[in-house]
Amino acid sequence: MSPRAGTAPPQGAPVQSLGWRERWRAFRNARVASPAFQRWAAGFPLTRGVARRNTRALFDLCAGFVYSQILFACIRLDLFRTLQDGPLAVEVLSPRLRLAPERAERLLRAAASLGLLSRLPDGRYALADLGAALVGNPSVAAMVEHHALLYEDLRDPVALLRGEAGPTRLSGYWPYAEADDSVALTAGAVAGYSGLMAASQGLIAEDVLDAYGFGRHACLMDVGGGEGAFLSAAARRCPDLRLMLLDLPSVAERARHRFAAEGLADRIACHGGSFLDGDLPRGADVISLVRIVHDHDDGAAMRLLRAAYAALPPGGSLVIAEPMSGTPGAEPIGDAYFGFYLLAMGSGRARSADELGRMLAEAGFTGIRTLRTRRPLLASAVSGSRPPVNV
Repeated sequence: MSPRAGTAPPQGAPVQSLGWRERWRAFRNARVASPAFQRWAAGFPLTRGVARRNTRALFDLCAGFVYSQILFACIRLDLFRTLQDGPLAVEVLSPRLRLAPERAERLLRAAASLGLLSRLPDGRYALADLGAALVGNPSVAAMVEHHALLYEDLRDPVALLRGEAGPTRLSGYWPYAEADDSVALTAGAVAGYSGLMAASQGLIAEDVLDAYGFGRHACLMDVGGGEGAFLSAAARRCPDLRLMLLDLPSVAERARHRFAAEGLADRIACHGGSFLDGDLPRGADVISLVRIVHDHDDGAAMRLLRAAYAALPPGGSLVIAEPMSGTPGAEPIGDAYFGFYLLAMGSGRARSADELGRMLAEAGFTGIRTLRTRRPLLASAVSGSRPPVNV
């Protein structure tokens, strides 16, 4: 009899032979693990470049928290905005940052080493591309500050993985993730996360609108639309498109105020309710789920997709846009960052475009396709349609 799964074979028992790929991988891993081989590879001309890149990559993984805290310090001290009008010397920056000159120099050198600043030949510091990009995207700064909660939850990642960490900071910040009655959440309970989502939504709204032609439809409903950042962008892009928003009552009320301030109150109908319990409002021939599905576990996500299918007319479409697992060139964003962020939040997971396509098919959608977005590392998109009556 063969040994039980999960147990070692008895001593002397034949071991199933490995394929050549497995044997090669085992041989290669043994060499790479050897300190003597590492030292040799770092000096040999044909392997020197690879060895040094791997050394840098491993060190960056070890030092990643330090790098993120340097960025956090720059944002807290408003360094990038201070430099947006031109380069400044340490002697000028030091009092503005309220740091001793040697501490200011330490921060500036660190920021320059990370590509956030550039140190000019005369010793002054200027914005580099990354720092300049942060000036134009205040939502990124808001997310960096928000990460203080995530870092608290990741202080003991093994306890988090084993479910032994207790209540997390993020589950308290996103109260709908674990609330028994999310519809009853008060305005105070949703204010923090709702404002953060509104700020960060601007990063991807235009990309989603570029990826899918919403203007071909009569009415768009954004489910889980928050304070309406995506619909505000859609209103500007598609002036003839009727618009609907569905979110928790206290969040929908915040959206109403936003739309009124932007002169859009007559174009956008706000509905308060939970999109996970019961039917969705009817009337839209296209529904968008922007950074919504990945917040929910598979059962809740499938209920939402089926509810969207039921709410659409024959021929209507559904568009899902969010960071996705396995996105080429952005694998760490979906599988590492969102994998652990959503674990700490207490709900959801990043899914690949193929996984979402299978879920859409299970919910009844056809014509499923992956849409090209300008910045797939921030959001990829998948669409599907409810079949026409004659299909």
